Amino acid sequence: MSVKRKRYSKQFKLDALQMYENGEKTMVQVERELGITSGLLCKWRDELQKAKDQADAFPGNGNLPESEMRLRQLEMENAQLRQEKDILKKVLGIYSKDAR
Repeated sequence: MSVKRKRYSKQFKLDALQMYENGEKTMVQVERELGITSGLLCKWRDELQKAKDQADAFPGNGNLPESEMRLRQLEMENAQLRQEKDILKKVLGIYSKDAR
């Protein structure tokens, strides 16, 4: 049985954090009022603090920050080049045996 997870928009998360940070209510009160899981607001706050820029926070739906996206692209290119190199080594080994 699969459990459906609620997805919250970036703006919703920022608004919830703003409610808490303005000192209007405690973290628990904000979570109850918005109907979100206990501890989720704390997680969002930590994620926002870890992000270098507010625009990089909460990328959502598989969207990565630009720096991570570039790193992942380079890693995939590196893996492909390694595979090509290994194939060329094997081909060279096969042809060098036939030449003898």
